[in-house]
Amino acid sequence: MGQLTRFLIRFNAETLMDSPTRSPNATDDTMDPASIHEVTQDCPDWYLWAMDQPREERRVISDGCEINYLLWDGPPEPKRRGGLLFVHGGGGHGHWWSFLAPYFTRHYRVAAPDLSGMGDSGRRPEYSAEIRAAELARVIEDAGLGPDVFVIGHSFGGLTATRYAELHGDDIAGLIIADSAIRPPEEQAARKPRRMGGKRHYPDFATALARFRLMPEQECENAFLVEHIGRHSLMREAEGWTWKFDGNAMHHRRFTEPYHDYLTRVKCRTALIYGEKSALLSHEIADYMRSLMAPGSPVIAIPEAQHHLTLDQPMAFVAAVRGVLDGWSRGRGPDARSNS
Repeated sequence: MGQLTRFLIRFNAETLMDSPTRSPNATDDTMDPASIHEVTQDCPDWYLWAMDQPREERRVISDGCEINYLLWDGPPEPKRRGGLLFVHGGGGHGHWWSFLAPYFTRHYRVAAPDLSGMGDSGRRPEYSAEIRAAELARVIEDAGLGPDVFVIGHSFGGLTATRYAELHGDDIAGLIIADSAIRPPEEQAARKPRRMGGKRHYPDFATALARFRLMPEQECENAFLVEHIGRHSLMREAEGWTWKFDGNAMHHRRFTEPYHDYLTRVKCRTALIYGEKSALLSHEIADYMRSLMAPGSPVIAIPEAQHHLTLDQPMAFVAAVRGVLDGWSRGRGPDARSNS
């Protein structure tokens, strides 16, 4: 695993699961608060450039719950092609996109929310794809992404984005699903639910950060990106450092909704991008999802990418998304279908 052996928290499609650990001698007493989000490993110029670009952090209320989101400004209106909304996976946060979003601001205004029960957004008694779809609508409105908005979701975020597109497909320009496995209903029903949402508290930030790793287990040469994600995943409570997600928001029932039906009813243009070596989305699942989308919808497998394709092959992912968006802007590909 190389450098990844330092990151020992498990993500199951970005889902965190804890396991016991020993505490190091370090404490937070001498820790500079500004250093919490500062990646300590060597980082390439493309990452440093992206993180140096100006962005805003905003909050909006959706059905009584505060939703936090990041916003990058785009070009002036006459030159703008539209807006982009990036949606993170389960247990994640908007900073899953903060090192990629600036690569789209030449043509688009870009936002990346923290879904309710995750990141720095508020908590709810209950969660559903419909509730989170309403959150996306509020962020799109508050961020001023405009009528020509494309929604891009990774993993669980792609499922949420699919539900949004099923409900609001007439109001958006397109949907891009990134390694979000939508299986035939009988196959999905046969899958054994995994334990999700377990959390514990750690005595200091260093101990908590040392528990971070990806799940499904995969090698990732870009260990600086794994550190980036881990540093933005922690918060301090009275009992110590813990993860920013609400355990109730991570219940396996979030995968039990009929996403295959949602995808079939999506009216806007749709594309699928997935890791060719993904442990969650096989070529067979990709073919099944293709059958649910309008004929001619782009389906792109990124070589050498696994489930966390934005970490494995970040620039290839950017190029794939740009290619889809450019094709749609030039009128190539299928038109939005009508379900009437």
